[in-house]
Amino acid sequence: MSPLQILLAAAATGGLLLVAPAASAQDLSGAWATDGSSCEKIFVKNGNRVVLRDDSELHGGGFVIDGNRIRGKATTCDIKARKIDGPTTHLIASCASDIMLSSVQLSVRMPDPGTLVRIFPGMSGMELTYKRCTL
Repeated sequence: MSPLQILLAAAATGGLLLVAPAASAQDLSGAWATDGSSCEKIFVKNGNRVVLRDDSELHGGGFVIDGNRIRGKATTCDIKARKIDGPTTHLIASCASDIMLSSVQLSVRMPDPGTLVRIFPGMSGMELTYKRCTL
């Protein structure tokens, strides 16, 4: 199961979910992987677009943020609303997979331009860290 699918499952059970644009002037667009050393195994360029490889989940998985759209292996989300609260950005996204449509809340912070941290407000210490990939 990919990180995006795991996060969507958490959202479906009442948790907060995922990732997306952007805290203040920080740009979250790009490819993000759970293991920054596996970027070439997770993503591939298809023309001028970055997409996930067919076997990306074997190497840790990830997702691509392109403006207001988040694309994972089996799920795509459109960001509908954002609220910046200090270093944290809260998002509401409409997500779709082959079997489910859902509205999800996401909270993220970006400690540096190459790191994105998915946080779970109210659950101290629970975080998922992603590294920016350059292809």
